[in-house]
Amino acid sequence: MRILWIKTELLHPIDKGGRIRTYQMLRSLLRQHHVTYLCLDDGLAAGDARERAREYAQEVVVVPFRPPAKMSVGFFAALLRNLFSPLPYAIARYDSPALREQVRRLAGDVDLIVCDFLTPSLNVPDGLPAPAVLFQHNVEAMIWERHAAVPQNPLRRAYMRLQWRRMLRYEQRECRRFAHVIAVSEIDAQAMRRSYGVASVGDVPTGVDLEYFKPSRPRPQGGRELVFVGSMDWMPNDEGIRWFASEVFGRIRERVADARLTVVGRSPSPAMRELAARNPAIEVTGTVPDVRPFLERAAGSVVPLRVGGGTRLKIYEAMAMGAPVVATSIGAEGLPLRSGEHLLIADNVADQVDAIASLLTDRALAERLAASALRFVHEHCSWDAVAERFICQCPSRRAAREPSYEDQVA
Repeated sequence: MRILWIKTELLHPIDKGGRIRTYQMLRSLLRQHHVTYLCLDDGLAAGDARERAREYAQEVVVVPFRPPAKMSVGFFAALLRNLFSPLPYAIARYDSPALREQVRRLAGDVDLIVCDFLTPSLNVPDGLPAPAVLFQHNVEAMIWERHAAVPQNPLRRAYMRLQWRRMLRYEQRECRRFAHVIAVSEIDAQAMRRSYGVASVGDVPTGVDLEYFKPSRPRPQGGRELVFVGSMDWMPNDEGIRWFASEVFGRIRERVADARLTVVGRSPSPAMRELAARNPAIEVTGTVPDVRPFLERAAGSVVPLRVGGGTRLKIYEAMAMGAPVVATSIGAEGLPLRSGEHLLIADNVADQVDAIASLLTDRALAERLAASALRFVHEHCSWDAVAERFICQCPSRRAAREPSYEDQVA
């Protein structure tokens, strides 16, 4: 099958969940299909990102794209103009006539079009000769609704509510417009059926690269280090770990005096760095070349998200590395995991403190959770199986052209 895959960015550096999921799926699809990767390039990708795109596509088409930098004068001017637009800013900023033209040009030679995530969807016109599938890594409106409930500042809360309502309308329309929608969990697929009335929607599980994420040595005994791994420029990660560091971690230290917290991920906010500066037991690393050493030495991996959608690859990566996980319900949302068997789930401050203190002081509990989690990912989470399930759901022009068995024997 010939696939046109559309995204808003080149994938290198592969340092956040959406990029990891796309990269691993495309590498698996390449074994049996021809992939043309079409994307915007804002110049912020790694210097060798274009050359390395050959790792996940036979053909790469890049459209230059220069949105205003965050916190610049142009950025705030764009936010102001967006107040008078029906589109949420997170979508409107990716409007690209040049990308739409490339979609039209390339669509005639492929069997399937995949719009990877909601953000490039406004550049995928109707009436294309091949069926178009929307690959939804999250239910975006759900994330914005949760964002709108968090801010204490009334102006920020009002702005988030405006963006949520716009995202809700836009996402509903787009999910209905595409020939098929693929979510990353059954929970997200059900939400799209229920809230958006989408008839043709399926789901694929989250995977993990089991060759890459595997322990290289026994885990240190008696460790007290907690680790959070995630892109810190994604608002749910920043909000969740700041809540954990300011509200939960100090109470854990009252129970386990030598507990430490390491926050690993690119672009930490000034507020997160300030929290670490005030507390010597917290380390913020920023970008690191490899997250595995942090997971390998950690006594536990924390995923304290209170806002978010989709599924968290960071949980499966920690499980594959043998690190016991403590997550909120939202942090583990959409993953077929059981609290007390594969991980611990705790939502409020008191329950987080109890769960993590138990993990740090009860070696048998930590080892049991880690072993059960490791078995689970090895039995259920290969990327080849995820990619096969993805492609089997997709309609294609080739399938429409090929005669059925009944037609052939008639």
